[in-house]
Amino acid sequence: MLVALIVTCEVAFWVLLAGGLALRYLARMPRLGAAVLLCEPLLELVLLVVTTLDLKNGGEPGWKHGLAALYIGYTVGFGHYTVKWLDAHAAYRLAGGPKPTGAGYGKARAVHEWKLWGRTVLAAAVATGLLQAAIWYVGDAADTGALQSWQYAALRVVGIHAVITATYSIWPRKAPDGARARDRAAERVKR
Repeated sequence: MLVALIVTCEVAFWVLLAGGLALRYLARMPRLGAAVLLCEPLLELVLLVVTTLDLKNGGEPGWKHGLAALYIGYTVGFGHYTVKWLDAHAAYRLAGGPKPTGAGYGKARAVHEWKLWGRTVLAAAVATGLLQAAIWYVGDAADTGALQSWQYAALRVVGIHAVITATYSIWPRKAPDGARARDRAAERVKR
């Protein structure tokens, strides 16, 4: 049941996101669209409550509880960023808004990637904290090895993402020739 709820929350996240953006930009109801988008955190709250109730009612701590914690952590770390990113692109595509700027190249791209890594750290911290709370909650009454293994998985993700992010600082991506010429021209205009 818990796995089905996680899948349902993920699907509902995207349905609410699409519905909220459609209301904002296609139906021209920005307040209603914003209200729909603000309902998204309720999905994680429902998942947290159901996971806690499952453990309280004697559910054996297992991989599904760990997956729920990682899903909640990911949503805390990246949910707002995802909504904001998609909102900017929807405004551009559907409402004639300004074109969203990309991550760029060189130092700007490296800074962007380190900020994303910070979100990964936040997601892992939330997930690890929830898993630790679950371990304390069930105590010695059950085998908590599966929950601990999810904690280690969250930490491994942070480490792997740090290595990948470091490559953007060590070997920065260079802009294509046309983009470099545009950047130089834009810099001259600023002066």
